[in-house]
Amino acid sequence: MSKVLLREYYELCDGGVCQDLLTESEKRFVAEGGCILSGVMQRAARPNGNGRVYSENILRREVESYQKIVKENRALGELDHPDNSVVSLERVSHKVTSIWMEDNDVFGKIQVLDTAAGKTLRALVEGGCSVGISSRGVGSVREQGGQTIVEDDFQLICFDMVSEPSTPGAFMVRENKQLNEAVASTKADRINRTLTEILMD
Repeated sequence: MSKVLLREYYELCDGGVCQDLLTESEKRFVAEGGCILSGVMQRAARPNGNGRVYSENILRREVESYQKIVKENRALGELDHPDNSVVSLERVSHKVTSIWMEDNDVFGKIQVLDTAAGKTLRALVEGGCSVGISSRGVGSVREQGGQTIVEDDFQLICFDMVSEPSTPGAFMVRENKQLNEAVASTKADRINRTLTEILMD
């Protein structure tokens, strides 16, 4: 079977609270006006919005490989999907700063960049628009038991921001400075406050 371009869509929503995913330095970055998006980026072991199923083993392998690109600050993505497998630097809007798996879910954090496409992405998010995150990769598929199974030759290329969210229950949320001010930010912060109150009594 020949490899084809595989694109999967996940919905991004604004207004959720996902502060436990942020480090202290990321919280400072957001408090100073930076824009970070976080949440589910991909899922294994069940059909997605495009009817394809990725095995947990394939996604875990690709996430581990992609982590090397993340560490090298090369995990760039575009605003909208191109029809090819090359990431265009002219269209880059963000970079993935962290990616990991929890059970069958791929989680990640994305920093919106100060590029032309990044400014457009930020304006859309701040304007309350529903924006999706989509994996882009190449690989072959086969039909089995009424499902489209992604084969072991799948290779993850990047994650793009798109206007076509499709997978229910797979949300990313925007981290913003209002959340830092209005919400108890992390479990560690709550524990520290409780300990401080006990010591002061």
